[in-house]
Amino acid sequence: MTARLAGKTALITGAATGIGRATALTFAQNGARVVLFGLGDAELEMAATEAGGHAVAGDVTKSADIVRAIERCGQRLDIVVNAAGLIIPDQPLDVSDDVWARTLDVNLTGTMRVCRAALPLLKQQAGVIVNVASVAAFNASPDSTSYAASKAAVVAYTRSLAFAHGADSIRANAVAPGWVRTPMSAYEMQLLAEQNDTTADAEFRSVERRIALGRMAAPAEIAACCLFLASDEASFVTGAVLVVDGGGRSPTHSRAI
Repeated sequence: MTARLAGKTALITGAATGIGRATALTFAQNGARVVLFGLGDAELEMAATEAGGHAVAGDVTKSADIVRAIERCGQRLDIVVNAAGLIIPDQPLDVSDDVWARTLDVNLTGTMRVCRAALPLLKQQAGVIVNVASVAAFNASPDSTSYAASKAAVVAYTRSLAFAHGADSIRANAVAPGWVRTPMSAYEMQLLAEQNDTTADAEFRSVERRIALGRMAAPAEIAACCLFLASDEASFVTGAVLVVDGGGRSPTHSRAI
């Protein structure tokens, strides 16, 4: 295998599980030195051990934690992948201020804080930013009011980054996954099962029947797209959104990563 990220240092948020963890492992397998930043101490340490990287336990909503993660990267930072995120189902009529604020604080403002802190080092390396958005940014379900708004804002923020720092040779892109087999999707399936008096497995199968490829993605498949955008193969790609949903976009059902 060609070491597509040889000699590069990558910071990945939300790296304990799901897409973040898969991305850290994929980047490490492709030669990068990885710093894994996120919650879930034991899971984060296990992922870091497997990736041969460094774990920094912390929260993207806390500036002091972000500073520690950036410092752990040392004097060189080439790539930032923002995969930290959460979803709390809600609807426009009953969304609470607390849920709205918490969702945007993690998904949007956390992404902004990490990028802002990383930009000085990224400018030195003509670095790359990959932000994990969602197809919910374009096709929101009725039950994902806060989540969809936060992910749409991530897309807009990513494009702003791309144009603001193109002169610094920094590239900024977003990945917009559809349904992926992660702890987040498992949580959503359990909620649907309770709502519909079914089982989580039945809800998984119901969702997969609405996807053109007939299945959800594995986290590693999204990580592969992050790898492409972070690599020199995407040297002329910036301000873009790569939709990775298996042909499953639907106005009422595609919402989770």
